[in-house]
Amino acid sequence: MTTPPLPQIVDSHCHLDFPDFDGEQDALIDRARAAGVARMVTICTRLRHEPRVRAIAEAHQGVFYAAGTHPMSAAEEPMATVDQLVALAAHPKFVGIGETGLDYHYTAESKAIQQDSLRVHIEACRQTALPLIIHARAADDDMARILTEEFHNGSYTCVMHCFSSSAELARAALDLGFYLSMSGIAAFPKSQDLRDIFAAAPLDRVLVETDSPYLAPPPHRGKRNEPAYTAHTARIGAQVFGIDYSEFAAATSANFDRLFSKAAG
Repeated sequence: MTTPPLPQIVDSHCHLDFPDFDGEQDALIDRARAAGVARMVTICTRLRHEPRVRAIAEAHQGVFYAAGTHPMSAAEEPMATVDQLVALAAHPKFVGIGETGLDYHYTAESKAIQQDSLRVHIEACRQTALPLIIHARAADDDMARILTEEFHNGSYTCVMHCFSSSAELARAALDLGFYLSMSGIAAFPKSQDLRDIFAAAPLDRVLVETDSPYLAPPPHRGKRNEPAYTAHTARIGAQVFGIDYSEFAAATSANFDRLFSKAAG
């Protein structure tokens, strides 16, 4: 009797170029595929590292990439330009702009620079029709305000990556037609409030991710995360929505295809 194939899911946000994975990319991508993670998006957080992130995507089927300036690095890195980001988008495996956003938890002193950087990335999204990938921490009011202001200046698409902010920011994002991405945080035992936020969201607006090497879900919490563990978070997601794992996997994969259309399977 043959074993039925695993439902296919997508890790919509990981960092395969980080030192935690040096020399192991082939093996961890193989483990991801064995777990049913057929596609993944590896994220460049400093534009000067774009060549090495691009090389990983070019070397592996089912691996795509995005690039931007992480808000925590915005004061250290040269300000990205719209033309720079638009030029990167010509690559067939370049599928999103970011991650960008606002982080006032550790880097509130650079909030003005972060906001300027965010607006540059949003304009690049408009010009390329690629989705914006947002990192938001301890900046909910400014985040909702800028996303809404900019949307009214010209529409764009967006995912709130590793969403773990307030219900109010979730509603603001959903009202703009944006997506929320579920990470391992949603699988932590004490994250019931976050699970409730996802349960209140439309299923057709939810993605899953690892943000690896960070935020491993149980049973790997406290260890290095990797794309294969998307499956653990997705199983929690299925429970949150009260549906079978295969149905949740199919729904979130379809959502990914709709948002990240250049990476559609």
